[in-house]
Amino acid sequence: MVRANINYAARTDFRQRYYANDHSRDTVVVEGHPMDIADARGVATTLDAEGFVLAPHVSAVTDFADKAQVAALHGAEIISLLLEHSGADAVFCTSPGILRFGEKSQLAGALDNSMPARFAHIDITAGTAAGFAQNGPHEGRSWRRFAHYNVWRSFSGAPQDVPLAVCDARSVNGETDYMIADALFDPPGGAPEWGFESWLVAHNPAHRWHWYPEMSRDEALIFKTSDSQYGNCIPHVAFDNPLVPEDCHPRASIEMRAIAYWWE
Repeated sequence: MVRANINYAARTDFRQRYYANDHSRDTVVVEGHPMDIADARGVATTLDAEGFVLAPHVSAVTDFADKAQVAALHGAEIISLLLEHSGADAVFCTSPGILRFGEKSQLAGALDNSMPARFAHIDITAGTAAGFAQNGPHEGRSWRRFAHYNVWRSFSGAPQDVPLAVCDARSVNGETDYMIADALFDPPGGAPEWGFESWLVAHNPAHRWHWYPEMSRDEALIFKTSDSQYGNCIPHVAFDNPLVPEDCHPRASIEMRAIAYWWE
């Protein structure tokens, strides 16, 4: 157990927004709250209860910063991993690998969408999730259930100075803790902006936060961001690890996103 600051979004009378790159345009009002963050190693969790699991996973990718190698190898690896752990009939990756770096790294903010997520959020609302599933690569088949997953991996080696914390879905009150916000993507090079609805998370002292210390590149943190059947989705946030030395190397991580379907 560590006690660290979790950044939440304050409740406001306006709809907040945040950008992938130009954070000077963000309107999220951040308020920090010291919270206990439990070491989840050795704790039995499931995707359909708590909403997250840590899985051993050795990748054939030798350099996660190599986009071509990730495109050629990693998507298929993630599909196999999620098929095994979700029990779904089909899984499709919905984005290329998203690289993020701790602020001490020169790469933080130098690449598209490469800063750690510094306030508690859920990537997509239920409405956004349903739209993505409807428009996704479901091969024209009917489904009885869909779920969205993130697969997060650190490849900078242990320890992580800015690890990821995930919140037990059972400790979250979806009626009071979520606030709709706009997640906006402003690609470098002048490409058109685009976006969708996401959820910001307001503070609730009942939240049960967890993390996995000393993650290796051969471990993958799987967590759910939406589920049409169970409804559980996982608030997550980057936080400053109080246990690392000042000269700790900066975190480097890759995130893969996918939709899983259970057919009729």
